Amino acid sequence: MYRQEKILARYGGSITRTTMANWLIRLSLQLQPLINLMADHQRAGHIMNADETRIQVLKELSKAIHSDKYMWVTLGGPPGQPAVLFHYDPSRGKEVPLRLFEGFSGYLQTDGYASYSAVCKQEGITQVGCFDHVRRKFTDAKKGEAKPGKKVNNSKVSKADVALAKIRKLYAIEEGVRGAPAAEKLARRQQE
Repeated sequence: MYRQEKILARYGGSITRTTMANWLIRLSLQLQPLINLMADHQRAGHIMNADETRIQVLKELSKAIHSDKYMWVTLGGPPGQPAVLFHYDPSRGKEVPLRLFEGFSGYLQTDGYASYSAVCKQEGITQVGCFDHVRRKFTDAKKGEAKPGKKVNNSKVSKADVALAKIRKLYAIEEGVRGAPAAEKLARRQQE
């Protein structure tokens, strides 16, 4: 809204970010039934993805300006009809995913943050990992192979090299099925 305020000012507008923020707050109240329907739509699918990221919120009553607050993002819904929702919460605690995924059954793909485990256990959800996070661990292991001050023998293939090569092959398969219908994706994944 800060940028929007500056852009409008360049064109002679005088709408403040406070005014725009108040508009959005009132609009969010009017749109809550639609957001509830979208959350139900997400839960109607068999797979949901979730992640949370830190954001800065200037006027959070219960927290200092520089403390961590979170935007929780969820993606889910029936195949071919995904819905994305953003949920703000000043907490990163397990009570947030317990609220967000209440009533969902299926697969929840996350980065492995422990708060998701509680909801999976309570709701009977199957928790699945994120391959980018798995890959990152092998990349870190590869970096850790080089000892400071010693020359690395690049001719030896490490376990991290083998894992990264297999992950590259999986990524190539995923790139090949991007945009394909779900049944075709499944068939190609099984075949390849």
